[in-house]
Amino acid sequence: MTQISKQFNLEGKVAIVTGSSKGIGKAIAKGLAENGAQVVISSRDQIACDEVVLEFENEGLKAISIACHIGKEAQRKHLVEATIAAFGRIDILVNNAAINPVFGPIETVDPVIFDKIMEVNVKAPWSLSNLVLPHLQVNKKGSIINIASVEALTPGFGLGIYSTSKAAIVMLSKNQAKEWGTHGIRVNSICPGLIKTKFSAALWQNEQIMSKIEKTLPSGRMGQPEEMVGLACLLASDAGAYMTGGVYTADGGYLIAG
Repeated sequence: MTQISKQFNLEGKVAIVTGSSKGIGKAIAKGLAENGAQVVISSRDQIACDEVVLEFENEGLKAISIACHIGKEAQRKHLVEATIAAFGRIDILVNNAAINPVFGPIETVDPVIFDKIMEVNVKAPWSLSNLVLPHLQVNKKGSIINIASVEALTPGFGLGIYSTSKAAIVMLSKNQAKEWGTHGIRVNSICPGLIKTKFSAALWQNEQIMSKIEKTLPSGRMGQPEEMVGLACLLASDAGAYMTGGVYTADGGYLIAG
């Protein structure tokens, strides 16, 4: 094994990836597992999680499924407790699960929906990170990766409250990195651009939006979930040992498209 291969090697590490039954979360979970990690597949749907684990196991990867509605505190606690019961440790947390139930002007968003977005997109990652913290402190080493969005960095149209929640995640990540660095814990945020997932279907199924993207993006296309994996593996592993508090975009040039 080469030196760089050793740095990316996650053998013996345990990773929780929320929202990992599909899309970006599933792709990242698979990448971590391919690098040797034991991965916890988690989403609200136990059956969906079980199917991903079976798929992974058929490819010789190590994974278990623990269903969790990330917006519920009791289920967040169960996720952490069940992971410790299964593996005895936690090394990596990927806060990927998020919602965006509305598309439209910010002034039309129902306050109930606003609260729901903040509960799932901001409070849940904050809370789950806090629950995982003591287990990362044990080994004086660990990596938290918070999945934000390019919408956190520049305003778009129709995604105002979602963008606000993701901007909060970017700042949460920086504060976690600053406060928890003394414990050997690194925290970074990844800001994907438009990625072809079920979550973003309202955007990429819109021909007008897609036409504009193809004309203005330097990459000329939307991204695929698998294109988020390399960055996540870097941040999760010793290859990214000096990277903390960072905000990393993988957006096909969206932020420079103008």
